[in-house]
Amino acid sequence: MSEPEVVSLSDQMRRGELFCVQCPSREILKHVTSQWGVLVLVALMEKTHRFSELRRKVGGVSEKMLAQTLQYLERDGFVDRVSFPVVPPHVEYSLTPLGRAIGEKVESLADWIESNLPSIMAVQRKADPELGE
Repeated sequence: MSEPEVVSLSDQMRRGELFCVQCPSREILKHVTSQWGVLVLVALMEKTHRFSELRRKVGGVSEKMLAQTLQYLERDGFVDRVSFPVVPPHVEYSLTPLGRAIGEKVESLADWIESNLPSIMAVQRKADPELGE
């Protein structure tokens, strides 16, 4: 009988063991699947946007949260930020090839939710009748 393979924490982290507490993929997952991360990625799937356009498109997001979300997504390599040296400042955000790849996945999730929303809401109302009021 062979002994089970012992995998070091550093090997697990390099491989991206999502269930491991210290796995760096968890932080990226948080950035991509946060409420604002999903909406920003889906918005940028359409086209390049300026900050103010994104803020209008992603209803309800504060300036601070949008800036933070864009910074996270840029640092993760999903969003490209281009600043033009003009007055007033002109900054555009677009998806990198890596961002477009994850954007397709997130967009599929958002589409699935939208398609199944009536069923989901029906189950929610059944579980909590006050939601139907």
